[in-house]
Amino acid sequence: MARLTYRDAGVDAALGDAVVEKIKPMVASTRRPEVLGDLGGFAGLCRLPMGLREPILVSGTDGVGTKLKIAFALNRHDTVGIDLVAMCANDVATVGADCLFFLDYFATGVLDAGIAQGVISGVAEGCRRAGCALLGGETAELPGMYPKNEYDLAGFCVGVVDRHKMLDASQVRVGDVLIGVHSSGLHSNGYSLARRALLEVAKYEFDQVLGGLGRTLGEELLEPTKIYSRAVQRAVTTGQVRAVAHITGAGLPGNIPRVLPNGVGVTLDLRRWPRPEIFSLIQAAGDIEEAEMRRTFNLGLGLVVVAAAQGADSVLAAFREMGNAADIVGEVVASDAVDDDRVVFVGG
Repeated sequence: MARLTYRDAGVDAALGDAVVEKIKPMVASTRRPEVLGDLGGFAGLCRLPMGLREPILVSGTDGVGTKLKIAFALNRHDTVGIDLVAMCANDVATVGADCLFFLDYFATGVLDAGIAQGVISGVAEGCRRAGCALLGGETAELPGMYPKNEYDLAGFCVGVVDRHKMLDASQVRVGDVLIGVHSSGLHSNGYSLARRALLEVAKYEFDQVLGGLGRTLGEELLEPTKIYSRAVQRAVTTGQVRAVAHITGAGLPGNIPRVLPNGVGVTLDLRRWPRPEIFSLIQAAGDIEEAEMRRTFNLGLGLVVVAAAQGADSVLAAFREMGNAADIVGEVVASDAVDDDRVVFVGG
């Protein structure tokens, strides 16, 4: 009987090493001055930026979820890495932190070099957009765990903020305004419901151009999550930002209360920002109640920023200067409500 090798068992270590060599230039393109050493060690090294009085490390971790199913179906893998960075970096940015570095975990049943390089190219692009270094990661080949050409992604981001500049709910006051920063569409949440409504119930095809999308359904569903890190950093310099909510799973009513102190709520005017067409298509395809839409999707707002009313114009200008459309969409009000009921929608 021939002697077994690791490759016989389904793990090609040499191919894994070759992939690492291919992605080294991508990793190098994300380097920050604080990074020490190069890719290939057992651990990534990063010093803290100079000049901080009381540096606080801030971390966030996430995945891409069932949006990966769209990438598999379309055999396009260069955008989901952007989503992976976005979901972590945007969380870190909510406290005003500068994103320092990111690490990813890519797991697949049988390693395909082209797919792996496509995914990591997206991660590197996401890091460039967030201003953080791709400090390292793990490529795991796990025979029997995943169908052919499928994989899972996870990652985490670490940032830093000076304690006296850190944003938190305690700064929010009645009379503050809400600034909604536009999303690029679904981002990376609600895809299980979106896929069910669009692909299973309505039986749309990925190559169809629907309604007012102006592109195919597949292109719309793979649109990467916007990365707001640098824009939040710019906005914070105005001194008028109180708190920032990243609108992910649980939508607007589930995420805004996470940055509110006790005794206050918010009103959101649905007439104050445009709802992207994809949400209307999903709602119609699945005959989904409006309340379910609100607690599942971002409905066009990737961030909701609480700002001092007198400084709202400067905050709006900061986001717009960084290429992000934004509008005043509501205000902070006194409220005895709890949880999701602290967010009251008007104008819808």
